[in-house]
Amino acid sequence: MRRKTMTMNKKEIKTIEDLSLNAWPSHQMQLYDGWILRFSHYYTHRTNCVEQIGNAQIPWDDKIQYCEKIYRRWNTPCIFKITPLTDPAFDEKLEGLGYHIEHVTDVMCCSLGDPARYPVHETVQIEQRISDEWIDALFSIKENATVTHLKIVPSMYAAIPKDVLCAGIRQNGRIIATGLGILDRDQIGIYAINVDKRFRRQGLARKICESLLGKGLKNPGIGKAYLQVIADNTPAISLYESLGFKKAYQYWFRVKEL
Repeated sequence: MRRKTMTMNKKEIKTIEDLSLNAWPSHQMQLYDGWILRFSHYYTHRTNCVEQIGNAQIPWDDKIQYCEKIYRRWNTPCIFKITPLTDPAFDEKLEGLGYHIEHVTDVMCCSLGDPARYPVHETVQIEQRISDEWIDALFSIKENATVTHLKIVPSMYAAIPKDVLCAGIRQNGRIIATGLGILDRDQIGIYAINVDKRFRRQGLARKICESLLGKGLKNPGIGKAYLQVIADNTPAISLYESLGFKKAYQYWFRVKEL
């Protein structure tokens, strides 16, 4: 499959990276010399990794050792997020230290343009708050929650500092498909697109995405959208491309068990 791609400069990449940090807070975070250490009991790689967000003064070796000490204390793997903003020599450094690559992710972006392209479907219920019912449905659909995650993840969603559009489709009174739009600056970020495995291949993910984008466009200033998808998720990528998204850049995680 030939991918649709776009060119994005480092300033534009930095903007998307900032938006994604706002969109998905971690359970705990600490700053260390231009790096942010994120911890969420290994709920996701994104919320449980080291991200480089500013200028640094301390040598890499010292900083990596410090991070490994902290994540060892947290009893999770030590994970570093690698983006096009990361010095390639740092990625090579981690590889030499035994860090392997996991979760290669495509960041896809689009200019929304004509609102008629993104109908808000009557079957999609959209609220401007994230309800406990929606979070419970998300856990049920994903089937990967631990007891600890059930305790901490609701507070992570509650900590999102931006306006949200929380979407769901119901069947017999139960939410069977979810989606989340997060409004920040001139963009809407699309997150948490999930469909109950018993109801897939019925166009529900498309309806969720179209409705979030259409509803987002009704907010003054919103004209762009971004999302993140695992690079080998061909069905999802095909859907997003049909909605106008193009691959802008990739990031991945370097992981080491401690």
